[in-house]
Amino acid sequence: MAEKAKPPHHRGHLLWTAEEGPSRLLLSSIDRWVGAIVADDGIDMPSFGRGDEVEATLITKADGIIVGTCAVDHMIQIWAPSLKISWRASDGKQVSSGDEIATLSGDRESLLMMERSILNIIGYLSGIASEAKKWSSVAPNQIACTRKTVWGLLDKWAVHMGGGLTHRLNRNDATMIKENDLATMLGDIDGHANRITSYLQSVDIEQCGAFLEVEVREEKEAMMAAMIWSSRRSSENLSKLVIMLDNFNPERCKAVADEMTELEVREHVILEASGGITFDDINDWKECGLDILSTSTINRGVAPLDVSMLVNSA
Repeated sequence: MAEKAKPPHHRGHLLWTAEEGPSRLLLSSIDRWVGAIVADDGIDMPSFGRGDEVEATLITKADGIIVGTCAVDHMIQIWAPSLKISWRASDGKQVSSGDEIATLSGDRESLLMMERSILNIIGYLSGIASEAKKWSSVAPNQIACTRKTVWGLLDKWAVHMGGGLTHRLNRNDATMIKENDLATMLGDIDGHANRITSYLQSVDIEQCGAFLEVEVREEKEAMMAAMIWSSRRSSENLSKLVIMLDNFNPERCKAVADEMTELEVREHVILEASGGITFDDINDWKECGLDILSTSTINRGVAPLDVSMLVNSA
């Protein structure tokens, strides 16, 4: 049996692949965030090494997935080139509590200057990856993050490394049409449902990026969008429309999916739910007939992976 195709929300390969590592897009984001991190820690110029040579070990105090090693490498290369770091756990590797994940060596001043920034990067990104892994293990190829991020593309990279879907990498990566978009574009048309109809009848999908997604708030809006797109796909070579069911519960989502199947329009759309999705209810969500569950819970407010740095005694 052929493997089920990845949904269009699968955009992580544009950030990182196992074969190539970080892309230019990701490295540009790393460079911007690293600059902000060290500046906020009072570091305004690179350290080229003064003082006694020391060695330290990075140790994880919890099970999880390591992410951020290439960001730390980038930071050290620019801001503390006298330091050397040898990784025992590369990006994406599963680790257990007590594992040694890296060894650092170099002058004392540079190591202590970079200690907190290193731990912050590894802890934060590894925490997100570990959380994403927890969710995606239960609902594989369904869990996606949103554009509600703390560290921008780095959040999305960590979600990708944990097995989650990135969704749009930025506003222009794909087209998502929400209430405010329709109000500003079609303000002369009365009612959200009528604006959805007008937009979907005329939109040029070639100008929409990776995919086109429309947000709906009521069942009738979802059905109307699916019917319009089904009609257009019968005569045009169009990709599937993503319909986001905003703040629907699992029961309402299942009813919409079942009705679309009955009316033979389900095959023309990708159904996504967003709002109110919790891990405690993940089994209800994954069984309600949807394709995508998008949530910022997997990357915002996530506890960092507990990682410490210990200077080795002489």
